[in-house]
Amino acid sequence: MARYPLNLPLELKKNAEQWASEQGVSLNQFIMWAVAEKVGALNQGLDDPSFPLITYRRGASDVPIPFVRGTGIRVQTLVIAKKVWESTPSEIAENYDLTERQVQEVLDFYTAHQREIDLAIAYEQTLEANRV
Repeated sequence: MARYPLNLPLELKKNAEQWASEQGVSLNQFIMWAVAEKVGALNQGLDDPSFPLITYRRGASDVPIPFVRGTGIRVQTLVIAKKVWESTPSEIAENYDLTERQVQEVLDFYTAHQREIDLAIAYEQTLEANRV
């Protein structure tokens, strides 16, 4: 493993330390995971550069799924909160511990990728119906 000295702005370092602590890992491990996630996403060429707060991850079926970057929250989850539960962006932000900027980017991403997200939601609903 290679060593690399890193200078972080103080506020970014504090935020990274807080997230690392909440996830039960060292700051070094957290930064390594964050860089690995970003490099992996760029290598896949899936992310839409117009939406920097959204990233794709490959699911168990190897299908790319859009997530709010840095979280485990799928875009389709927030879309359902907006469309089905009729939650406002501020309610969604509060309920999912996100910023309103993150929620707005998800909703903008949905507008740009509506067909893809609607198909994912429909597929998941079909799976749920077949489990019964």
